[in-house]
Amino acid sequence: MTNIKPDTEKNNFIRTIIKDDLANNKHERIVTRFPPEPNGFLHIGHVKSICLNFGLAQEFQGLCNLRFDDTNPTAEKQDFVDSIKKDVQWLGFDWAGDVRYASNYFDQLYEWAVKLIKKGVAYVDLQTPEEIRENRGGFGKPSVPSPQREASIEENLARFDDMKNGKYKEGEAVLRAKIDMNHPNMNMRDPVIYRVMHAHHHQTGDKWCIYPMYDYAHPLSDAIEGITHSVCTLEFEDHRPFYDWVVEQVGFEIPPRQYEFSRLNIDHTLTSKRKLKRLVEMGVVSGWDDPRMPTIAGMRRRGYTPEGLRDFCERIGVSKADGVVDFRQLEFSVRNSLEDSTARGMAVLRPLKVTITNFDEAISQVETLKKPTVATKVKDGVLWLSQPKHPSLDLGHRDIPFTKTIYIDQSDFELNPPEGYKRLSPDNREIRLRNSYILKVEEFKTDDNGDVIELIATIDPKTLGNNPEGRKVKGVIHWVSADLGVPSAVYTFEHLLFEDDELTDEHIAKIKANHPDADDDTLWVLTHYNPNSQTVYDAVVEPSLVAQVGERFQFERESYFILDSIQDNKPVFYQIVGLKDGFKPA
Repeated sequence: MTNIKPDTEKNNFIRTIIKDDLANNKHERIVTRFPPEPNGFLHIGHVKSICLNFGLAQEFQGLCNLRFDDTNPTAEKQDFVDSIKKDVQWLGFDWAGDVRYASNYFDQLYEWAVKLIKKGVAYVDLQTPEEIRENRGGFGKPSVPSPQREASIEENLARFDDMKNGKYKEGEAVLRAKIDMNHPNMNMRDPVIYRVMHAHHHQTGDKWCIYPMYDYAHPLSDAIEGITHSVCTLEFEDHRPFYDWVVEQVGFEIPPRQYEFSRLNIDHTLTSKRKLKRLVEMGVVSGWDDPRMPTIAGMRRRGYTPEGLRDFCERIGVSKADGVVDFRQLEFSVRNSLEDSTARGMAVLRPLKVTITNFDEAISQVETLKKPTVATKVKDGVLWLSQPKHPSLDLGHRDIPFTKTIYIDQSDFELNPPEGYKRLSPDNREIRLRNSYILKVEEFKTDDNGDVIELIATIDPKTLGNNPEGRKVKGVIHWVSADLGVPSAVYTFEHLLFEDDELTDEHIAKIKANHPDADDDTLWVLTHYNPNSQTVYDAVVEPSLVAQVGERFQFERESYFILDSIQDNKPVFYQIVGLKDGFKPA
């Protein structure tokens, strides 16, 4: 388990409860759990729950279980199980003992359902799902009891046995808890606890054709495992009365207690599994691990660090108050984790060719630059990658090829520069090449459209590591050798989704008109999707940046990037996060 720093300055209410329980000897040791349903990939909201549950267990020397609440075989896959285990471990956590499954307890859950029938607090309902939904009432509409609500215990036992033995089709029979059809909490109006599902289960195979509902299996699984503090998000607050009811009816002397905290909401970020799945199904993204997706798989592929995500969760804290977190807070934490650990290099995303006419003559006059491929003279003839904020941090060194033809970024030369522009222009012809010489533009070439396509320049051979004499040069730009730089695909990102207040009525009306048969989720995706969320550049990077896949770098003056893959001998880089912004962290 990774080392989590206790958040003493932001002491949350759950930590206070645990401290009191331990001080009062209510529990000798706390046991928490992270209980995902294996019906999709985990997202940023789950990161908060993972850090909280595992972090509490670590802080108080307790245990945290990983349990899959796998009660719906039609939506669950082994692939999801495997990805969730990988996500938890990547975040830096490990669970107590073996991985657990609610399906491990199916036999016991079935026996307890029989016990509830025998106690007279459960019955088999033969109404259709639509009738059950309609007859529960609500919002001033009175409920209507099921015709089978007062059936005898013997009848209910026989019908439940028939359910178990496959004599009912799906939707023909369910087992309901018998509580109160007029309860103000709809979750207590005789909730369904078992339904018929003729489906293969990824753990139990074809043993069962009835499966417990989540709200029935979850509290009893907690009780079986001796969970002391069942921590979940606020949408389960209304489910707590049934959680307590079913544990009490089964008869646990020391029942688990459920505690709710506010779920994580981040602007421009989707945390609905259903809608995330629709993004994948519609092909709006390349998959669950698309780097624009807020899934852990997507964030890992984009280059986010587990340290950054854990720091983010620690900073936002835990409370019962709903709110929306600024996305820049997440970026701040990720950026902080990268700043002191990533090597730096140069990459030109929008290449503009520069030909240095005095290259051979200039190089021959500099003793340390006798070879066509050279390194800046910083330490022993090469550039050392020390961090500006931490000069003693030695990250190795790299050679920077310098050749007669180089690339600079197109934005570093403007024919009509804006006010305050300090890079190259027809009026400002000198600039410092980063880690290298002063470069002077002698002329520029344009195409038929008037766009600049090449600069003709010279370098001052006396300015390698030295300031020029008698003149002040403003500005430093990055560059890459045109001959020895590596052509690469570089992806940069904007938000995948627009916020509601960024949408116009005209835009929404146009989407609806173009897709008259689309369902609500599809319309939501189409209206909120940002078509400019991804931009691909035909870039050129210096050779030192082509390293191991998965390695992170800072592209100087650009952003942090990760080397995602090598495709057709061409490196593919994904933008992780920008170098800085004006955000003030919590």
